[in-house]
Amino acid sequence: MMGRMDVLVVGGGPAGTALAGACGRLGLSTGLVDVAPDRPWTATYGMWSRELPADLPADVVAARAAGRVTALTDHQLGWDYAVLDVPALQRHLTDGLTGVTVRAGRVVGAAEAGAITLADGSALSASVIVDAGGQARPLNARRQRRTRAAQTAYGVFVDEAVAAPLIGPGEALFMDWRQDHGEPGWPTFLYVVPLGGGRVLLEETSLARRPGLPLSTLRRRLYARLAHHGITVPDGVPTEKVAFPVDQPRHRARGVLGFGAAAPLIHPATGFSLAASLKLAPQVAAAFAEHLPDGPDRALAAARNTVWPLPARVVHHVRRVGLEALLRMPPADVPGFFEQFFALPDSHRWTYLTARDDVRGTLEAMTCLFRASNSRLRGLLVKPALLPPLQTNDRESSPA
Repeated sequence: MMGRMDVLVVGGGPAGTALAGACGRLGLSTGLVDVAPDRPWTATYGMWSRELPADLPADVVAARAAGRVTALTDHQLGWDYAVLDVPALQRHLTDGLTGVTVRAGRVVGAAEAGAITLADGSALSASVIVDAGGQARPLNARRQRRTRAAQTAYGVFVDEAVAAPLIGPGEALFMDWRQDHGEPGWPTFLYVVPLGGGRVLLEETSLARRPGLPLSTLRRRLYARLAHHGITVPDGVPTEKVAFPVDQPRHRARGVLGFGAAAPLIHPATGFSLAASLKLAPQVAAAFAEHLPDGPDRALAAARNTVWPLPARVVHHVRRVGLEALLRMPPADVPGFFEQFFALPDSHRWTYLTARDDVRGTLEAMTCLFRASNSRLRGLLVKPALLPPLQTNDRESSPA
């Protein structure tokens, strides 16, 4: 039975587990609640090698590869991409839960400030409560006023010999925007990454669409694209299905800190959030530990400012404008946009893709992109900043 704790984390994915462990290591009485805390994590997680936390054991990295992009032409990203061994990541973060009380249960809401209610009717209380429940955000009861833009993907796991026509040893194809699937309509790209142990993920991805592009469309395009490259997918291979929002508003539930994808820490242009979550977890825990003696409100305010300092809020807004530009962009112009983006200097691309609180660097990257663009692309980049968010992309004609 859990008594009143210092910190209660809702959600036992990577973000929630990392934060709960960090709080426990600082001596805070900490609880972690999840529907099934022992269930294996199944998503494919990756990040740029330069973002790997210093304390991450070497065996958590399953593979490293030089990133490559094909838009209108080929581009080398200039830095390595690391794909994680997800079971090893789960073991590492779970091993860090020493002293943390783990409870299985489905959270149905916040009973009052500092308390949550579970589906079985029981309640748990803590000085500060964290919603790390991913896209479900169980403690954020605000109604969604419009359809959310979503990243969707359909992938297959194959032996590296099957993927050899697309990537060689030590390579990762971060994006391939060529229309090798043979279909008009909403643009999608191929993502190909080595997973270690001679396995490769081949995944057709819709970066963002409102609503998300159906998985059936992505599966059809993936198989057609692979056939174009002479690749036959063996029967019965494991598959991956991805669908998550990239434009959720910031978590604003009273008395609750949103963390991880629930915050949301998802980068609207990539869908990445793990590196930011792992980096912020010890910082948020330190804010709790320092300010809880001054009361829960002070601790919660300090943690919120750790996750969302003003520079991070500004950068997040700029990235959301970029997302709206992509959603409004005619499909035929999307590969050209990425051709322009990946031709930017290395420092600008790195800042835009990774630096969530570098306002100056982000604006310099966007300014450089704007200056290098032709008048048509400039118009497509500026127009969304002057218009309300696009309600839907369903007017686009694409076979489903």
